[in-house]
Amino acid sequence: MPRGVKKDSNTNYGTGRRKCSIARVRIMPGKGKITINGLDIDEYTSTDVLKVIIRQPLVATNTEGKYDVVVKVTGGGLSGQAGAIRHGLARALVKANEENKPALKTAGFLTRDPRMKERKKPGLKKARKAPQFSKR
Repeated sequence: MPRGVKKDSNTNYGTGRRKCSIARVRIMPGKGKITINGLDIDEYTSTDVLKVIIRQPLVATNTEGKYDVVVKVTGGGLSGQAGAIRHGLARALVKANEENKPALKTAGFLTRDPRMKERKKPGLKKARKAPQFSKR
């Protein structure tokens, strides 16, 4: 649970991760408002694709409009953050109601995407890019 936040009986938490992004998701009964880093979802991202990705767990469990979602997300880019929010939201929905688990599990929203940036190797310019070869 985030520091300085009082535990409410109606509030459920979930942590989602993807690439370098970490999302702390808090859901509580409400009218379906989604707030990300203090901004409304429409202000935070203008891309419709990312909005769809974020809302996927709510659509899969038919709970759209039943929960208010508050998210704190850090690291990575917008796409990675959207994936992290989706993962955290799915985990929070399972904590809220265990009956949501089969629908989220079959959709693959509870699985952590393990793909990360590969580390840079010594003697190379990036993870796999080698310096230009010259015979002489």
